[in-house]
Amino acid sequence: MSSEYAVRAALVGLQFSIGLLLAPGSVSSSSAEEAGAAAGEALYQQRCASCHEGGVARAPDRNALRQLGEQRMRFQLTYGLMSQQARDLSRDQIGDVVHFLKGTAPAPAAELPDSSCRDDGPKLTDASLPRWNGWGVDVRQHRFQPADQARLAAEDVPRLKLKWAFGFPGDVRASAQPTVFGGALFVGSAGGKVYALDAATGCQRWVFDAGFGVRSAITIGEDARGLTAYFGDQRGNAYALDAETGKPRWTRRVEEHQAALITGAPVLADGVLYVPVSSLEEALAADPRYGCCSFRGLIAALDAATGEIKWRSYISPPAQPQGINAIGVQQFGPAGGAIWSAPTIDGATGTVYAMTGDSYSKPAQDTSDAFLAFDAATGKLNWSRQMTGGDAFNVACVSQYRANCPEGKGPDFDFGSSAILVDLGDGKRALIAGQKSGVVHALDPDHAGAILWQRRVGQGSTLGGVQWGMAADDENLYVAVSDIGLVPVAPGTPGAQKTVMGGVLKMDPRQGGGLFALKLATGEIVWHTPHPGCNDTPGCSPAQSAAVTAIPGVVFSGGLDGHLRAYAAKSGEIIWDLDTVKDYTTVNGAAAHGGSLDGPGAVVAGGMLYVNSGYTNYGSVPGNVLLAFSVEGK
Repeated sequence: MSSEYAVRAALVGLQFSIGLLLAPGSVSSSSAEEAGAAAGEALYQQRCASCHEGGVARAPDRNALRQLGEQRMRFQLTYGLMSQQARDLSRDQIGDVVHFLKGTAPAPAAELPDSSCRDDGPKLTDASLPRWNGWGVDVRQHRFQPADQARLAAEDVPRLKLKWAFGFPGDVRASAQPTVFGGALFVGSAGGKVYALDAATGCQRWVFDAGFGVRSAITIGEDARGLTAYFGDQRGNAYALDAETGKPRWTRRVEEHQAALITGAPVLADGVLYVPVSSLEEALAADPRYGCCSFRGLIAALDAATGEIKWRSYISPPAQPQGINAIGVQQFGPAGGAIWSAPTIDGATGTVYAMTGDSYSKPAQDTSDAFLAFDAATGKLNWSRQMTGGDAFNVACVSQYRANCPEGKGPDFDFGSSAILVDLGDGKRALIAGQKSGVVHALDPDHAGAILWQRRVGQGSTLGGVQWGMAADDENLYVAVSDIGLVPVAPGTPGAQKTVMGGVLKMDPRQGGGLFALKLATGEIVWHTPHPGCNDTPGCSPAQSAAVTAIPGVVFSGGLDGHLRAYAAKSGEIIWDLDTVKDYTTVNGAAAHGGSLDGPGAVVAGGMLYVNSGYTNYGSVPGNVLLAFSVEGK
């Protein structure tokens, strides 16, 4: 997985029982507190700072970590995603790290008021109610909402006003895209909770505790049992819940590797749930004591009714010993090729398309940084088309300890977004995806992925190019550019972050961003609208990393500056500009603040627009709020 994705889920904070989380012998004196904090700082610098302060993209910095509760930090270090870094620490040492990190953290939040809905609301099965189901609206991942479902006219977009806000208690990022179905909104949280809310008011219908963070979008399916909500968590588990009640139907561990994650939304087709699997292992490689690397990206096909696994298809063979690193630890390979995004389903040919990330170790595989086409019935790889060869990279390559960095490291040019399957007319089709290299690629899915066209829209980098997703209507493809820039600055500069390599960096307020419209058939640039600028706001980056969303006449794009902007689809003119970075009064009473927009895109259904706000990276703004907008007076 790329460094930009490697620690997106790190220390996101999950609920767990107090009895398991509290270490024995709590510190009672101020001197003991000071000693514990000093010991914790030393351990933090040794085990954690190489990622959280050492140049690893989008690892929450110390200020963001301090916003998490003590229990949630302790859980992550003891049982969760950071347990590998803390694997040989005692419970007291883990407590010291937590004491150091919490610093002057605010007191635990008061118990939240009851925000349950007072009536049953609309029927989920009411097919007349508008829907946005899963990641890309449909299984072809267009991220385009047609007029009858959007019910939001282009001329009404400038009149959108906040209708309600929902806070994710104690979280520092809001990175799961909501789903709208049957008058309800379904959304996961970094805290491991999955919520069903009333789409019109934000009141709570039910909540389910997955135990691990949920950043995948939720897919709703209907069969003889009724409606089912499918999603994945940050531990490699797939879930099926009764969408009416939130009660579990089944849970399945899709991949046993300790670093496995599910970030892309599962996709449902013909009773089969296709689940993409990514991982955190690229970040674990920053520890020279870790035997890098053995995770293999995969797609798993599950029986939607039972959760039974029908097939798994890995993108590389099992890892084998590949020598030892500089401190004598056994290394392994091949590894990597995480699948970060929702797969794309081709019903006409019975094919599942997936986009892959880089290799983590040598030998780099020709199925990394690639388009892959699997037989939907068997999982057989029908064809693959690699766009960047030799890309073996892990977080050790940008950390203080480089023992696990592959020789001749690659550029880290993952695909983080789903492929879009489009009809070009006259029986011709295209499969289109954007890459962190800054290039958009269009392939012919009916001729083994032959290249139709390629268009560079950004300079590309570990943090750059096309990040989480594009959108397409009948004529154009809409592409947002990230290209985050980092510049050295003096210590104490607002928005700066110290690195263990000895420097201080902040995001460049002049580099990155912009939205393109490209012709679907040729890749020709129809228009390009640059980012309007950061106006010297501390910590601001013009990078537009969030997934793009389109409705008839309008394109929505969010950025790290916390702004959600609406663009006229024909001209690229900005017709609405909303700054989400502020405090909000929420329908559930949780303290909430908006922040950077990254990962999920806006969702439009039934005349309302929904967007999550809050992310953490190099001084960009954390946040924990879901915002719902409607047209003023409607």
